[in-house]
Amino acid sequence: MESLFYDINRTYEENYKRGPIGLAKLKKPLLKATKPKFKFLGFPVNMPFGVPAGPLLNSKFVKEAFDFGFDVNHYKTQRSVVFPYNQFPNILFVDIDGNLTLAKAEKPLIGRRYTRKKSTKISITNSFGNPCRGPEVWQRDMKKALSYTKDGQLLIASVVGTIQKGFTEGEYFDDFAYTAKLAKETGIKIIEINLSCPNVTNEGVLCYSQEACEKITRKTKEAIGDTPLLVKVGYYSHKQEELLRKIIKKITPFASGIAAINTIPAPVINLQGKQALPGPNRLKSGICGYAIKWAAIDMVKRLSLIREKLKADYAIIGVGGVMTGEDYREFRNVGADVVQSATGAMWNPYLAHEIWQKENI
Repeated sequence: MESLFYDINRTYEENYKRGPIGLAKLKKPLLKATKPKFKFLGFPVNMPFGVPAGPLLNSKFVKEAFDFGFDVNHYKTQRSVVFPYNQFPNILFVDIDGNLTLAKAEKPLIGRRYTRKKSTKISITNSFGNPCRGPEVWQRDMKKALSYTKDGQLLIASVVGTIQKGFTEGEYFDDFAYTAKLAKETGIKIIEINLSCPNVTNEGVLCYSQEACEKITRKTKEAIGDTPLLVKVGYYSHKQEELLRKIIKKITPFASGIAAINTIPAPVINLQGKQALPGPNRLKSGICGYAIKWAAIDMVKRLSLIREKLKADYAIIGVGGVMTGEDYREFRNVGADVVQSATGAMWNPYLAHEIWQKENI
């Protein structure tokens, strides 16, 4: 089954250089020019739907996403330093019956290069490692990507800190703020800090630490001033409900919005029972697509309820398992201000246009 945004049969490097050439064979949808009917963090938006940090590796990918009607898109997560990408393959299909519950995610899943499931029912594991070519490359390219936005479209920068040799914890947290400041220099209007990535195990998953969330969010907001700040988090189990509430209270003085979720991590093996993705620290990798929609919907509901109880005004981006127009509507109905799709968009570049037509926007 072919993904046209990102070619899963090629390396990350090949995809980065070639761009989403699979889309060249497709006719771009005719997008009617209308006055934007929505707003996100004060900015006009044609449709509150787009692609999260992940598939849009550079300005080539960003341009195609905008041209195909995805209006709120993330430029792939960047760092303050050069950082390598994980070994090929980076994406495998993971056939899961029903939802990937937390109990199921404790047991090994089988990763394959193929699937027989319909495109609206697929789940994948992705493991890139948040690679980066360095600010001298991505700042220039992010400016180029910004030039492709049309009226009612938004580009969001996703950034992450990087542990470097000799760094203290404070210096590591400062690196989030520094990288966000580098992103602001490009003219980007909204910045997201990624506290949720499960793939880089030596850095940990920071979104489950109250202290880390508060310090990183505060430092980053101080660095970027009046630029709206988003925080990307993972899934919190219901046993972690009190932790989630405390973290929300800690970060909302600095964050304008929360994006949830990233993926659900699980061990992925091949048919021989060995680690499916080669290289260190890759037995566990993030699962996304159809099987994690339940978790993303659950998080949006809970974030919406917490927002109401705290009388807060943070925005919510719902992402995870959005494969169809019905999924989009479901996320909106439970409180998502913006909805995003990675796996769904990768296998259906017309998804945004289909939603636009159905919603009659």
